[in-house]
Amino acid sequence: MKSTGLLKFNLDQLLLWVDDSLLAINKPAGLPTLLDGYDPYAPHLKGLFENSYGSLWIVHRLDRETSGVLVLARNPHAHRNLSLQFENRSVSKVYHALVMGSSPWDEKRVALPLRPDADRQHRTLVDPYQGKPAVTNLRVLERFRLYTLVEACPETGRTHQVRVHLASTGLAVAADGLYGSGAGVYLSQIKPRYKPSRGEERPLLGRLGLHACALKIQHPVTSDLINLEAPYPKDFETTLRNLRKFRR
Repeated sequence: MKSTGLLKFNLDQLLLWVDDSLLAINKPAGLPTLLDGYDPYAPHLKGLFENSYGSLWIVHRLDRETSGVLVLARNPHAHRNLSLQFENRSVSKVYHALVMGSSPWDEKRVALPLRPDADRQHRTLVDPYQGKPAVTNLRVLERFRLYTLVEACPETGRTHQVRVHLASTGLAVAADGLYGSGAGVYLSQIKPRYKPSRGEERPLLGRLGLHACALKIQHPVTSDLINLEAPYPKDFETTLRNLRKFRR
């Protein structure tokens, strides 16, 4: 029996902005932007919102396991305008990443060329010869015993750019199985003498610890500057709360 792949989402609670030109959505982790070729019955963000808002055009994407601000156009004019903003790098993007380990720096500019789909795992790799220019500005926001909260502001928009540039500095994003160990964040790592009450311990954060928290664009019709901000999802917020509580 084929799975319908239906998940329950309160679409209204995901909306950050809606008008005749665009939708801005706080994408949940685990929900792909487009139809998954491996599972045609699985829900995807574009399809869910088209049921309520009509035809939508993809302007940019977030990885399946990344949460946060995603913009979709509601007509071809808005799509062209917004796409050009991304191509011209006039869009300001801010990500927050929970990474494993610590860094000797507080701020760092990473300028390493990237080549997408560069191996059998379809990873993006640093390639000084065939890679395309890519720049990410990094800033430490908070330090914990085993983890660090980092702000990442990419100037370019290469596939997996933030993840690869962070990993290149030795700071893989938590639970990133493609560019890191894939290990999740557990309360037993954070809270002294903690033992799960029963059964196997579940991670506080078992998916990619990356959140697109802010996006600044020009409205495609009015040219007004729109600053879109997405609050942390529950698992990300809970993990940070525990890291702060048991910092020492």
